Amino acid sequence: MVKPFDVTKFRKSITKSIPGMGVGFSDPTDWISTGNYALNYLISGDFNKGIPLGKVTVFAGEPQAGKSYIASGNIIKEAQKQNIFVILIDSENALDEKWLQALGVDTSKEKLLKLSLSLVDDVAKTISDFMKLYKEENKDDKENASKVLFVVDSLGMLLTPTDVDQFERGEMKGDLGRKAKSLTALVRNCVNMFGSWNVGLVATNHTYASQDMFNPDDKISGGQGFVYASSIVIAMKKLKLKEDEKGNKITEVRGIRAACKVMKTRFSKPFESVQVKIPYETGMDPYSGLVELFEKKGILVQSGNRLKYVDSAGKEHLDFRKSWIGDKLIMLMDDFDKLSTTTEPKEKLNGRNDT
Repeated sequence: MVKPFDVTKFRKSITKSIPGMGVGFSDPTDWISTGNYALNYLISGDFNKGIPLGKVTVFAGEPQAGKSYIASGNIIKEAQKQNIFVILIDSENALDEKWLQALGVDTSKEKLLKLSLSLVDDVAKTISDFMKLYKEENKDDKENASKVLFVVDSLGMLLTPTDVDQFERGEMKGDLGRKAKSLTALVRNCVNMFGSWNVGLVATNHTYASQDMFNPDDKISGGQGFVYASSIVIAMKKLKLKEDEKGNKITEVRGIRAACKVMKTRFSKPFESVQVKIPYETGMDPYSGLVELFEKKGILVQSGNRLKYVDSAGKEHLDFRKSWIGDKLIMLMDDFDKLSTTTEPKEKLNGRNDT
């Protein structure tokens, strides 16, 4: 009879010889809401989860697409509700304290540390130095280590030493791709350093128009290597919001419709999209995008000029599109797992991307 392999001695030996090695699985246990139920679902497969702590999440898009609103506003606010300490790195010098407070962020020093850094190298050194200190202080009690979230807004504005040197000499020749390599290295090292620790990174980045007629999607600054190194990537595009509080069409622009496409995730089906509404007066609508999402799933079905839903008990609900708000959408989310009108939720991992 073949003797079973005893992994105990090998595990002890290898963990001693390679400091910092993680053993076993490190599935996320802490999740931070984006402030929108539909976007949460597309990222994590759960309406109430959102982004995971312990991973690197990037929101990339054109200016004023809502990246900072979600990353530096909603996510920080939701993280603080879970006693997660936030280190906010502002490379654009654009995040005012009053603006953050208006979004519900606690800017007190007990909850938030704001740093202004402009060099990729300085951001990398800051995170590296923090992780060395963090691991040393918590090496004997890893499970009870403090939860920390880094937010970098934005990666696209960070400079390389070459940029600074050329500016000082008046010779703006470009950095020959060094920035893209530096951003990729920064993200890759963060993924490795965080491992199974209670530390995560959320960052914003810029996009630029694609010149490829066969792939018209906007390209993310930092190149494909940057996308490959990130854990979760959401591409955002700015659209104009021209409707009032009741959903009626108007000519005045009242806010932003952020078209969000999940380019990469390992927790749900990738390449799904949702439009998130961010009115200037009231802030993000947490329910925006849900009606369209449930239509795609076949849960809400067009019936004449109304939308019909049959709940898990067989009861039929019929109402106009504009009336599917608030409590009615909460009912749909609560009943979602019991529905048999779509097989996608059970198969969502079959479509996951492995890059």
